Amino acid sequence: MLKFIKENRRALVCLLLVIIIFTSFVVRLFDWQVVQGEYYREEVATTANYRLTSDATRGEIVDCNGVALTTNLTVYSVSIDKLYISQDMTVNDVILRLFDIFDAMGAKWIDTLPIILDNENNYQFSSDENAEAELENLASSEMLDLSVYAPADDYMEALTERYELEAWAENKKLCRNLASVRYNMEMCRFSYSTPYTFAEDISQELTAVISELSQSLPCIDITTAYKRVCVDGTLMPHILGVTGPLTAEDYEDKKDKGYSYNDIIGKFGIESAMEEYLKGEGGTKTVSKNSDGTVISVVGVDPAEPGNTVHLTIDKRLQEVANKSLAENIKAAQAAGIAASAEAGGEEGHGEDCTAGAVVMLDVKDFSVLAASSYPTYDLSKYSDGDYYMSLLEDKTLPLYDRAFSGSFAPGSVVKPAVALAALEEGVVGEYTPIFCSKTYDYYPSNVVNCMGYHGNQDIYGAIARSCNYYFAEVGRQLGISDMSLYMEKLGLGEKTGLEIYETSGFLAGRDSVSWLPGNTVQAAIGQSDNTFTPVQLATYVATIANNGVRLRTHIIDKVTTYDRSKVIFENDKNNPEVVADLQLTPYNLSVVQTAMRNVVADEAGTAYWSFLDFDIPVAGKTGTAENTGSDHTAFICYAPYDDPKVAIAVVLEHGAKGTYSMGVAKDLLNAYFHPDAETTTETQTASDIPQQ
Repeated sequence: MLKFIKENRRALVCLLLVIIIFTSFVVRLFDWQVVQGEYYREEVATTANYRLTSDATRGEIVDCNGVALTTNLTVYSVSIDKLYISQDMTVNDVILRLFDIFDAMGAKWIDTLPIILDNENNYQFSSDENAEAELENLASSEMLDLSVYAPADDYMEALTERYELEAWAENKKLCRNLASVRYNMEMCRFSYSTPYTFAEDISQELTAVISELSQSLPCIDITTAYKRVCVDGTLMPHILGVTGPLTAEDYEDKKDKGYSYNDIIGKFGIESAMEEYLKGEGGTKTVSKNSDGTVISVVGVDPAEPGNTVHLTIDKRLQEVANKSLAENIKAAQAAGIAASAEAGGEEGHGEDCTAGAVVMLDVKDFSVLAASSYPTYDLSKYSDGDYYMSLLEDKTLPLYDRAFSGSFAPGSVVKPAVALAALEEGVVGEYTPIFCSKTYDYYPSNVVNCMGYHGNQDIYGAIARSCNYYFAEVGRQLGISDMSLYMEKLGLGEKTGLEIYETSGFLAGRDSVSWLPGNTVQAAIGQSDNTFTPVQLATYVATIANNGVRLRTHIIDKVTTYDRSKVIFENDKNNPEVVADLQLTPYNLSVVQTAMRNVVADEAGTAYWSFLDFDIPVAGKTGTAENTGSDHTAFICYAPYDDPKVAIAVVLEHGAKGTYSMGVAKDLLNAYFHPDAETTTETQTASDIPQQ
């Protein structure tokens, strides 16, 4: 044995060293995993990297001249960061500290719980507009698993148990407020990687107090945020739209597209339509926290990228003129109607019920929207105020309804140029083909059409200038509904125009009608029957006539640039617009209709002659009235200058009765466009006694 050891001493020494080293590893591993296993498990659990996200600055919305319409205001918020809550505190303790400060300073914090205390200190459900949805969420199996019909006390009992609030159950107000914050924390996915915003847009005084508190409580922090601000809330609320928090459905739809649960999103209008460009990219920060709860390092930072700036085609100055003129002419039409009704012994139908309308102005070169106004309107800056929003919902004049892009109205006689074009192109009539007007057109006894007068023999020029219903009833009968609808459709009537924001398609008689009788055709030919079109469609239609039968895509986005406006992301090239349809009209036939539309304004027999008598801009247009319950709707379409078209306009006044007031809106916009340096005055002259169709 001694001989063996002596001969293999070196090998045995090496073996012994290996055994000693291996044994030490085993002992050490046993110490780590068994003896001190719980300690190191806690160490691993509390020493980790956390990825925090930061919101991107949302892009701005500006007009065609770069004037800010919707921008961002830097505000300060109070947040709770779970990553920095020490082991000797609970989340409830942190909230209570904030309650003390906010109560002392009379400040508000974010409160969404749909349960309140009544005057007798009893729990009851809130009547807020969002309460029903919140209660459904609370009652769900994922939350409290209660019946939606359970009393408020049952909800509070379940919330108290869920968030360990038993110690404050006797103080109903405090218990309720703690439950509100904890519930909202859960809804906002409060975690080590997602701080919770306790209060937004706080005062400078409160900012100073919280900043001082954060020195001793680093889990409470002041963060900068960007409040979405509409520079002028009444300028174009239906177009700009608002932002708001993601709903649960929004989050499920967009979580794979880089959205977090606490992001905001455009709800309607440009804010929604251009969400992809406005949002920007959030930043990230990775921090490391050790076992005692202390953040020991920042591992990496990826800064946020701001959203892009969206440039609209709308001119703020023209939009202001449109808003003012539309409002004043509607009020004037109503006042005139009230006076006329009184003179007629209370007879209705004179415009006394005129309370709403819309106007759209397009650039003929590329069909870009220069102005689009809907009345009555509202203040976008107050939209999030619950009481104000409820007042809008209860307003019978429907101020939330975008009449310019979504309002669908019977057009009346403004469709007659389209019928004339179709008839000329199909050879139904020539420019001088006479049709004798005896006032009452009764070819179809069930669809009698009455004219404003005994016009006698009329050709296409006189029929359009005088708006002769008899002439167009007969032309429509000969043309037929199929050809008539085809041309109207190509001209943009009953068709979505291509706008980037929501618009309705209207309704085209014959094509969209459930049933059709031959006699209905004569009504459709004068803009009645089932025809209902939006003001933006009417503007697109008259712009197409002005553009020699080429219909372009109507649009409201000029371009999108980087936030600092230094680089163009994309643009709608004014010199290369998108063609939707080329009607390939016979140039001579088109010129006949254009001349006839000029006669509406320039000929003494024209229905718009007296309104434009001293107007210095050559205008081609068409008046229209449409029968409705109550006073007739009035419409006016035009383009100018007649010999070199630049702009096209469509105006609709609900129950306007007299066309004078719709023409007054068009005149104001034409003056503002062609005489930008002149002082703007609103046309609200007294209606003439001339026929208005």
